[in-house]
Amino acid sequence: MTPEQIRLVQESFRLVLPIRDQAAALFYGKLFELDPGTRNLFAATDLKTQGTKLMAAIGMVVGALNAPDAMLGKVKEMARRHVAYGVEEAHYATVGAALISTLETGLGEKFTAELRAAWIAAYTLLSSVMIEAVREVAVAKAA
Repeated sequence: MTPEQIRLVQESFRLVLPIRDQAAALFYGKLFELDPGTRNLFAATDLKTQGTKLMAAIGMVVGALNAPDAMLGKVKEMARRHVAYGVEEAHYATVGAALISTLETGLGEKFTAELRAAWIAAYTLLSSVMIEAVREVAVAKAA
């Protein structure tokens, strides 16, 4: 990510914070719309609590974009936990689409093409690290 993309993501996330509960609800609604099977991953989960965790995780990642190495261990561990919940590699693309859709809806006309590209770059960084961890778990299980 470029320094400008990092700045854009961090500044725009500050705009999301006041609407974080609505953003989380939008996110999960879009996720379940895009892949109805993901609803089963949250069958025993309170989505309001899960939404709070989602926003905290996004905030942690966004805050660490200036020094991403500091968060990579936490992100990998999060991905390993998600495997135990039934998350598969293919889900990451759907989550990315739901995230971008949520930001587009939540930020409206402030969600410019430049901001979209910055968020896609951030999510690509995040998801690539998480997918790597998912693959490591699969290899370990196969061994």
